[in-house]
Amino acid sequence: MNDFDRVRDYLTGLQDRICSAIEQADGQARFAEDNWRRADGGDNGSPLGGGGRTRVLREGAVFEQAGIGFSDVAGTRLPPSASAHRPELAGASWRACGVSLVFHPRNPYLPTTHANVRYFQAERDGQAVAAWFGGGFDLTPFYPFDEDVRHWHTVARDLCAPFGADRYGEHKRWCDEYFFLKHRNETRGVGGLFFDDLQGDFERDFAYLRAVGDGFLDAYLPIVERRKDTPHGEREREFQLYRRGRYVEFNLVYDRGTLFGLQSGGRSESILMSLPPRVRWEYGYQPESGSDEARLAGYLVPREWV
Repeated sequence: MNDFDRVRDYLTGLQDRICSAIEQADGQARFAEDNWRRADGGDNGSPLGGGGRTRVLREGAVFEQAGIGFSDVAGTRLPPSASAHRPELAGASWRACGVSLVFHPRNPYLPTTHANVRYFQAERDGQAVAAWFGGGFDLTPFYPFDEDVRHWHTVARDLCAPFGADRYGEHKRWCDEYFFLKHRNETRGVGGLFFDDLQGDFERDFAYLRAVGDGFLDAYLPIVERRKDTPHGEREREFQLYRRGRYVEFNLVYDRGTLFGLQSGGRSESILMSLPPRVRWEYGYQPESGSDEARLAGYLVPREWV
């Protein structure tokens, strides 16, 4: 089995395991699966075209919407969002596979979360040009609890530990910088891990990808259990919907994966499943001074948690 197929097999298994765990945590709804192929041809295992499987859970007891997709896609020309930063890949064919998820809970006290793990390779005239791993996970609370954020970052720190003393600090800082809304001057949430262009030692880098992918449930499920039944009212729900607007702003303005997917001819429905099912904007909104809603602003700046 070649390296790409090894990564692909891990990712499809990861999607299966996360879906099973989230269905169990929700206790009511199930994921519906949508298998798809790119319009330019090829099947899921082909180096031309490709496709994937998108799974979405809707209207559950815990999750208003939970989407997790696997894709294996390929092409002969990189989209502008990637080629502008990769002149060495001009004229190269490429293939990429990944798992990406975004979960939007019902309860405003349970954070939204995102995770992604992916692998990219390119070749020209039958020769490898580049190959790298990327991914991470991040947490977006609306009513944050310090114990939840510390737990999230403790799991992130511990899974990074076997890969060097600097790994957690570097990838935590990268996450803070990447998930930043410049036009709002705030982070999207309380961070986590983010990495890209990880290359040089395939086995070590693949082991790190697996650590991040496997660590997601360890980081998120304890928070789900603590917060899913927290009492709340219409005020908290309206604030949740308002803050979901920031999620939409980031994904449509800054997110590299969204841009790459849309510009490379990816499946729009699968790419945009990250968007919340319900959201609102309000002109000039300012939370009441001293309120729980105002408290969130103090968490939307980089901070050392562990």
